[in-house]
Amino acid sequence: MYLIDGHNLIGQIEDISLSDPNDEAKLVQKLIGFSARMKKKCVVIFDRGITGGKSRMSTATVEVVFAAANTDADRIMIGRIKAARNVDEWVVVSNDRVVLDAARMRKMRAIKSKDFAQLIKPAQAPNKDDVLDKDGRSSEVYPSPAEVEAWLKIFSQRK
Repeated sequence: MYLIDGHNLIGQIEDISLSDPNDEAKLVQKLIGFSARMKKKCVVIFDRGITGGKSRMSTATVEVVFAAANTDADRIMIGRIKAARNVDEWVVVSNDRVVLDAARMRKMRAIKSKDFAQLIKPAQAPNKDDVLDKDGRSSEVYPSPAEVEAWLKIFSQRK
């Protein structure tokens, strides 16, 4: 499970800006994809929530929490770190030294936001140039229409 300082992470992602009014929602979407790929849950904490608490943006795999006006993400994260059970199951993601130190004191794994930003990038399709053989020909193999029809007959019992 990942405990993530949301605004620290947004500041490290190339295609999301902290000045974007939808920056939190965009990060949550990326975390949903990451969570599905890794089969891990995430808790992301943001500063400056209007009411504070768990957000309706939360899903079954990504819990979204906004800090109320009288606190901040760091304090909430440190509180969760102190209260966590099964500390070996947690990875804390932040740039804030006090948060990372609190995680390490509890023997939790800790990672800086810039490093985690690289982990949440979705796998990219290979570049056209990456699928060329040594002679510069495409190494991709496409079946002919006749081969497609033959396989369809085999698998769908087409006659």
